[in-house]
Amino acid sequence: MTTTIALAGNPNSGKTTMFNDLTGSSQHVGNWPGVTVEKKEGRLKGRKDVVIQDLPGIYSLSPYSPEEVITRNYLITEQPSAIINIVDASNIERNLYLTTQLTELGIPVVLALNMIDIVHKRGDVIDTDKLSKAMGCAVVETSAVKGLGSKNAAEKALWLSDLHAHGGHSRDHVHAGANHVGHEHHLHHEPPFEPKHRFSAVVEDAIKLIGALIEDAAAAAATATGAPTRWFAIKLFERDSEVQRHLKLDEQQQAQVEAIIKTAEQQLDDDSESIITNERYSFVTDVIAQTLTVKDSSGVSLSDRIDRVVTNRVLALPIFALIMFVVYFLSISTVGTAMSGWVNDVLFGETVPGAMEEFLLSVGAADWLQSLILDGIVAGVGAVIGFLPQMLTLFLLLAILEDCGYMARIAFIMDRIFKRFGLSGKSFIPILIGTGCGVPGILASRTIENESNRRLTVMTTTFIPCSAKLPIIALIVGALFPGQAWVATSTYFIGMAAIIISGIILKKTRWFAGDPTPFVIELPAYHLPRVKGVARTMFERGWAFVKRAGTIILLATIVVWFLSSFNWTLQMVDTDESMLAAIGSAIAFIFSPLGWGDWRATVASITGLIAKENVVGTFGVLYGFAEVAEDGAEYWPMLAAAFTQISAFSFLLFNLLCAPCFAAIGAISREMGSARWTAFAVAYECVFAYLVAFSFYQIALLLTTGAFTVATALALLVVLATLYLLVRKPYLSHEPKRKQLKKAPAST
Repeated sequence: MTTTIALAGNPNSGKTTMFNDLTGSSQHVGNWPGVTVEKKEGRLKGRKDVVIQDLPGIYSLSPYSPEEVITRNYLITEQPSAIINIVDASNIERNLYLTTQLTELGIPVVLALNMIDIVHKRGDVIDTDKLSKAMGCAVVETSAVKGLGSKNAAEKALWLSDLHAHGGHSRDHVHAGANHVGHEHHLHHEPPFEPKHRFSAVVEDAIKLIGALIEDAAAAAATATGAPTRWFAIKLFERDSEVQRHLKLDEQQQAQVEAIIKTAEQQLDDDSESIITNERYSFVTDVIAQTLTVKDSSGVSLSDRIDRVVTNRVLALPIFALIMFVVYFLSISTVGTAMSGWVNDVLFGETVPGAMEEFLLSVGAADWLQSLILDGIVAGVGAVIGFLPQMLTLFLLLAILEDCGYMARIAFIMDRIFKRFGLSGKSFIPILIGTGCGVPGILASRTIENESNRRLTVMTTTFIPCSAKLPIIALIVGALFPGQAWVATSTYFIGMAAIIISGIILKKTRWFAGDPTPFVIELPAYHLPRVKGVARTMFERGWAFVKRAGTIILLATIVVWFLSSFNWTLQMVDTDESMLAAIGSAIAFIFSPLGWGDWRATVASITGLIAKENVVGTFGVLYGFAEVAEDGAEYWPMLAAAFTQISAFSFLLFNLLCAPCFAAIGAISREMGSARWTAFAVAYECVFAYLVAFSFYQIALLLTTGAFTVATALALLVVLATLYLLVRKPYLSHEPKRKQLKKAPAST
């Protein structure tokens, strides 16, 4: 029989580190069904019959964010055998708020006081016996980052689950080590999984009345969930809409419940949800006063002193910019680029293609097969692997920032600015990373908890010019704007403007509407990152890219190879006679309103979907140059003859803002977790890019020539429509809003 232990706790409490410590390499990583929130589970080291389930980090079981919904649904429907509640012992008061809710579920709970080494270093003392008695659950001191106490927490969870399953009597053949755990931990002969906290008399009376009223409905629901009647009664008192729907009370019962709640609200002069929240914190405050002895009564820790500098309103942004410059410089400009250069130029530029070509010639492979393998498969794999060194370096540095506690500060700092545009503070990190490469920028959106904000960030991150777009910028500037540095510089401002405009407009639509979940984040104490944990994070993210983005770009490369190598009679031909050229010619008229209806420009933009730098190479081939420099200097005169400055800048705008390369689209697919959302993201980027380029070209043409056409009128309408979308009232969502708590559970 399999025993399941769920790990639950606040974000940044060390939950993932403990999961890694308990499971080692026996892990499975995927997504929860229907959402892109990561799902991790593994087997307890040495115990194939024990599954460890790592739940998303949450602050409360009130379901407002996707993480809270997932965690609560799992706990009440899947009913794990036991819960290990990982608590940041260095910030215990805020963390115990969740503990008071977990102990109400009727599931054995082990309270793991993680980061206890920080507490000891401060000279503080936590009386675990008193804490265990007060909270009604087992308590274990742990330091997952140092590999201390995790096994003991798991053993206690196993003992408690066995005790719970057998009505309070443990079996004789419990797992080795559990018996001594049971003897050393006793709660004065009381069941070790009974919550001890109680609310005020007014609230307790209301909960009892509601419990008696819903007893039959709660009993029926308990067969599917296992949750006790008291839990349902508390949630109804909070007016929890999910529980209301789940219990299916009739109108008379609903009216009676509402009357009970209103009576309590009138007596306590507050709304029911705030009443419960404040009373939980009052209970936690009393528990802390009884169990925690603080050596430094000033309450100012080393982390607090550091934060006075790094989160300072004046110094925060310059310090952040400096740190991210170093990260960018190492991963994109030096270490990562050096390794990527070797992979692209040597491994997949000479070694692998040379060896493969020699092998194919030796076996007499057909020309089409050689082209497929060399130009399609090898080139496709090389395109994927070429990104990997930069990403691994980037993931390594970001994992260090996350593990030491600074990444939480970045999100806190940037939230002040980005929340004005409908984005989370965590959205800035993917955008910044996207200046090097859109793929890791998109993958970095995984740190954003709010699902709509994450999707919005994924959709807009690639508007910022990445390193692969630099050759396009250099091509247009060199051929049409020589010596005009403002053109290249403007592309970054245009990219950021596109992100801000999209954020404002999309946040007002039905798909992204509603008040954003308040940005609640715990600022963990600073500590040295653990090598094992950082390395694991880096390789997990890198492998996720190779598996998902790699397969998509490989398939897409083969398809484009086929279209650019064969004509409609399936004969191998030059690119300008291929199906791709025919398709480009057929659809070139679409881009005529943008000022560049030539089929060569159309084909170059299409091949740019494989990798943006392909735009330069494709122009080279179509203009008769087998090999060209990175900026296409050989055919600048031909390009200058084919474009005007206005049409060239329109071409630049479209290729900067339209759908990214296939590798980035693969990353979008991974993060969206839905083909429909991926298609929507790609379509939005393409339409947005088209309208921007169209409006620019037509209005610029009006200003330079004075010609007013139907297209000019349409361009002006697009501008007016954009202004309307920016200032219009947002779509009114009917989703329940999180109330402003009188005592917030974390730094905001």
